[in-house]
Amino acid sequence: MIEVFIDGGSRGNPGPAAIGVVARRADKRLFFVNRNIGRATNNVAEYSALIAALDEAEQHLANQDEEVKLFMDSELVVRQMKGEYRVKNEALKPLYARAITKFNSYRCISLSHVARSKNADADKLVNKALDAK
Repeated sequence: MIEVFIDGGSRGNPGPAAIGVVARRADKRLFFVNRNIGRATNNVAEYSALIAALDEAEQHLANQDEEVKLFMDSELVVRQMKGEYRVKNEALKPLYARAITKFNSYRCISLSHVARSKNADADKLVNKALDAK
């Protein structure tokens, strides 16, 4: 099983934005992603982080049936991905379409909302990328 913690953020909304992703398998770090994505809103950054996490996790699967558990502190993105909220923002629609297509390509995957305090490692990567700019 791979556990992936995902965060995106911006300083200003919109403003300079970055993504952070930390993945573990059996309490060992499997991969991480942190990078600036230019000027964006918080929600664009969150979706961008989710897409990056899905891309990267695919490269690290032990096999097609390995379980992937995704965790995000963005309630909006999690609820939109689960179909509980509609995607009304035009800027998010193409990102949502990419994310849902990638998400649905996995055999065994889940996405859960977590408290911000449980997503501290991914958040640190976002801030590290923003501070490096």
